[in-house]
Order: sequence, then C-alpha cells, then structure tokens
Amino acid sequence: MLREIAIENLHYLCDDRDTYCNIQPLWNVIHTNSNNIPLLFHKKQTKISMMKNIIIFDDHDIHMNLLPISYTRPVSQIRIGITTIYEKWQYFIKEANFSSLAESYLMKKFPTTITDDNYFIAGHVYPDATLTETILNLEKGQALKYGESVIAFHGTMDDFEKRQFASIKALTDEPKQVKWLYDIFMHNDEQLHLDFFRLTAGRKSQTLSPTNRMIGDHEFDDGTSKIFIEEGASIEGAIINVTNGPIYIGKDATIMEGSCIRAPFAACEHSQVNMGTKIYGATTLGPYCKVGGELNNVVMIGYSNKAHDGFLGNAVIGEWCNLGGGTTASNLKNDYTEIKLWNYPAHRFLKTGLQFCGLIMGDHSKAGINCMFNTATVIGVGVNIHGAGFPRNFVASFSEGSTAGFTDVSLPKFFDIAKRVMARRNVELTDIDKEIFLAIYNIAEGYK
Repeated sequence: MLREIAIENLHYLCDDRDTYCNIQPLWNVIHTNSNNIPLLFHKKQTKISMMKNIIIFDDHDIHMNLLPISYTRPVSQIRIGITTIYEKWQYFIKEANFSSLAESYLMKKFPTTITDDNYFIAGHVYPDATLTETILNLEKGQALKYGESVIAFHGTMDDFEKRQFASIKALTDEPKQVKWLYDIFMHNDEQLHLDFFRLTAGRKSQTLSPTNRMIGDHEFDDGTSKIFIEEGASIEGAIINVTNGPIYIGKDATIMEGSCIRAPFAACEHSQVNMGTKIYGATTLGPYCKVGGELNNVVMIGYSNKAHDGFLGNAVIGEWCNLGGGTTASNLKNDYTEIKLWNYPAHRFLKTGLQFCGLIMGDHSKAGINCMFNTATVIGVGVNIHGAGFPRNFVASFSEGSTAGFTDVSLPKFFDIAKRVMARRNVELTDIDKEIFLAIYNIAEGYK
C-alpha cells in the first residue's frame, strides 16, 4: 500500500530538495508587492521569482507539545523518516519559494519571505498528493481547516495573522500529522517507506558489495531494489534484513563490518554505523551521526553520537548530543503499565497510551559513560548528565549533574563546549545560534 501511495505522489517530486539549506538570507522578513518588487531592504536586494510563495508555519500549541526537540528548530525541520517535514513539502510542490514562520526567537535563523500572495501550510502536517492538490486549489482568502485547526491558508500575512478568512474549506479526513513527541518515532516506520520511494524513484543505486549478506526478497513487486546506496557510501561485511522494508544508505555514509541491520532503516549522509552494531528497524540516523550497540525505533535528527555499546529504543535524539559508552535507556516499565511522558505546556507528566517509550533528548545534551535513563525520560537542551544511578524522568534545559542533584550550566561554559563540538564537523556556532540559546535559557528557568 505504501508503495502505491508513493508512486501516486511522484509527479510532485522536487529535485532541488536541498536548496533551502544553502540559503543564508541577510534579513528576517522580506515584504513584496503584487509585482514582487521588494519594499523592505537590508543592504542587498534579492530577486524573488513569480513562483508560488510557500510559508511553512508553526502551530504554537504543537510547538510547545514537541519541546525540547522543537526548542531549536521549527516543527517542520524535525526529521521523521529520511527527510524533514519541510523537505517533504518541497518534494510535493514544485517551483516554489519556501520559508518558515516559527517562534519569534527562531526567526533570524529561519526567516520568513512574505509576498502579497502566500500559501501558509502547517509544519506539523505531512504532505500527500491529495492534500497538496487541495491546498494549491484554495482560493485567495480561503483557509483549510480540520476541526478548529488551520491546516493551510491562501492569502496575505495580515489576514493570516488576524485569522481573517474570506471562506473556510473543511477537511473531512484527519491529515497525517505529528502532535506529540512520541509521534516522531511512532511514525518513523511509515515515513521511512514513503521517503525511500520518493528519494530513489528513477535513480540507480550503487552496487552492494558481495561481502554483505542480504535476508529477505531483495526487490519489491515492481522490481525495485529494497536497498539504495548513494555515491561514496561504504557498506562491507554487514547482515541486512529487508523483509520488513527498505534500507537507505546516504552519501558518504559508512556501515562497518559485523553490523546487523533490519529494515526499515536510513543512514543519512556522512553517518556511521560502527562494528557489531545491532539495529532492529524503524531507525533513522540523521547526517553525521555515529552509532554503536543496540538501537530499536530511534530517530537521531543529526550530528549526534551513540558510538558505543548500550541500548536505545523508541527514542528521539536531537542534534549535537553524545551518549557515552555503556549508556542505556529503558523503553519499557517493569510492571508493563502505561507510560507517562513529561509535557512542557502542562508542566507535568501526561498519559501516552503507550507501553514503549524511551529517551527524548534535546540538542547539545550529553550523557557520561554508563549513564542509565528510566523509561520515558525527557532531557532538555544543553544538559550534562553523569554519575551512577537514574536521574529523574525530566531534566530542564541547561542543567548539569546526577542523582546527587543538578546545578545550572552557565551560558559561557555552554558556548565554549558547543563551539568546540561543532567545529569537529566544520560547523560554526554563530551569534544567531547564541541568541537562540539565550532565549531557551531564559525559558528554561520556568521549568527548574
């Protein structure tokens, strides 16, 4: 079924999916008139084409529910499957200008491009062919809603902000969307399948080395290979089971010998699977991630390491995180009862209806060697955990310590560490990044 859905959606494929990552605008918001003539400049003019102007916006309530992962990025920049939600929309809408509309403290890093004619799309909603067509067919001034939630709007920024809609079109079927932290790993299996078909359609994979062993039917019913290897990737001496879906190996990624991998699985560009790693499926390694030990249904957004032995399951790990050797996170309570997970807007633990839920860790957080995490532990941004025993199930951002207690992490110390960590991947900690972390630091005071 997933295969059929993907094929149906291929005519919306956008080849230039990575362009937005390379754009560094010099201003926060650009206003244009109906002729696309810039009205507000900051030192330089930028040509804006007549293409559709797509603004992927954050629903504030959803943003709050997805903390700490959404602390440092718009919701649409969360990776689920192989790509981010933002990139998924780029696949479906061709020849369009894309930008984000996020929380105010994120706007410098993720600026908004505004014209007199915009399509606003909720960043927590996954695209498909039918929904995309419905949105692009909205009349100017018309909104698309499911229940009380605005899914999309075609019109001006002023009307969108004031919720002044000339008319409303109601969705009868609930769109696929991420609303809770656990949705990120719960939806990863399906999104891995769909992203695989979109990314690989009509393309030729690199040849799989004969040193590897494949288990299961190597091809889908239409003859398409279940494994796709991008240029520069290396995979040798691994056991690969594709019975339950596809495997995607990104550009310059490395799968070392002795690794056992069950599909669906994605290793994005420059990621690394160390020797003897066991991956049980529905797992995504974002760009520049390194993993070892055991992983089951894990989403690592990018630039994070769990390079050594230890178990991680039903988990979400942000960027620039490090889990020391032997670190293990429980994903099941000993009494098999329903899991409660910390919710930021509620300031308390809420029932999830789940039996399995592991570690949720925000950007730039660290765990020392042999750290242990209880089931459904939420760790904020910029946290440093070390020592023996289980820390509490919620640790607020910019905290440092262990079961013996926590102290505040000073921003100068945090910036110094982050700068050195990011430099190892040739990424700069910018002044804009520092402003974002200062904002998060101030917000975090309300949770300590």
